[in-house]
Parts: sequence; C-alpha cells; structure tokens
Amino acid sequence: MIDNLTKANEYVISKIIEKDKTILEMEKYAVEHRVPIVTKEVAEYLKFMINSYESTNILEIGTAIGYSGSVMLQGNTNVRLTTLEIDENRYEEAKSNFEKMGFTNRVEQILGDALVEVPKLKKQYDFIFIDAAKGKYMNFYEDSYPLLKKGGIIFIDNIMFRGYLYEDYPKRFRTIVRKLNEFIEYLHQNENFVLLPFGDGIGIVRK
Repeated sequence: MIDNLTKANEYVISKIIEKDKTILEMEKYAVEHRVPIVTKEVAEYLKFMINSYESTNILEIGTAIGYSGSVMLQGNTNVRLTTLEIDENRYEEAKSNFEKMGFTNRVEQILGDALVEVPKLKKQYDFIFIDAAKGKYMNFYEDSYPLLKKGGIIFIDNIMFRGYLYEDYPKRFRTIVRKLNEFIEYLHQNENFVLLPFGDGIGIVRK
C-alpha cells in the first residue's frame, strides 16, 4: 500500500513538473518570437479571479499560443475552456501546448475571426477573457456580453495599451488609442466596471 501511494505521489509530482516546464517553455517562446502573452502578475490574478468566483465555463477571445488558456485551466481542474484564434499557425501552436499540458479534453478550440464566430456560440459562460485585436475590443465585448451569465466576469487585458492612453503615442496608434478610450468611457458610464493599473491595464466587468 505504501509503495502504491509513493508511486502515485511521484506520478502526480512528475505531471506538475511537466506542466510547469511547458509553461516556462511557452514564456520563452513568446519572448523569442514576440508573441504577446499576459504578464506573470496578470496570470496569477487570472487564476485568483477564476477561483474566487468559482468559474468553470470560460470563453477566451484570443488564444495565441495557449499560454493564458493554460494558466486558467491550470488554476482549477473543473474549468472548461472555449477559445478562439484567427491565426492558423498560433492555433496549431496552442493545440500542441494544450496537448503537452494534458488539457485537450477540457478545451474547445475554434479557428476563425471572433467577430464571426462568437455570435454563433450557444453556450453561457461565467468568465470571459478578452485579449485580441485592441481596436476591436468594443466589438468583442458587445458580441460576448450576451453569453455571460448573471454574476459572471469579463476580464479585459491590455486595456491601457502600453500606457499610450495617458501619454504621447505614435501616430500609427491613433485609431486604437481613440477606440480604447471610447471603450473605457463606455464601461465607466454603463457597466459595473473597475480599471486596475497593473500589467498593461486590466478591465473587470461584473454582470
């Protein structure tokens, strides 16, 4: 019996180490290939929010390489994730990473434009994570909000866009900055909204 328990514990520990190694590999890959992923402090806050609100059915707009999705799944074994990605290469990279993490049976990956695919979804979600094209945040929000259960959370990453909303910014970002400012103003006026100044700015909406 003791030997069996020891083997079981060793197996569990090996799987945890394996997952942590994959997370570190994703972080390294993101730096080397300039893939935008959430910061470590945002990753920890994501897990905290999901556990605090006992979220189990999550919608993610912007899979990238599967880093944030893996963080959310890692935080709670009851979580099921639907995640959308428009870039086919990123979609495949994320698929491989979810497999390495052992999360395949808890993930529904969708390849396509979120503005097209989100309105097709029929599920209800208790947590929605938005981290995709910044200039389309308002559209993503409007499309996904009807899918959010009452009491659910929408977590919006990079809402302050590198701090450009509050300082001089390159002219090429003028449209994005204007749209994000309009989006933040809308949330302040119409929703139960909090803006948190860490990472690259976090927006939290509770329905």
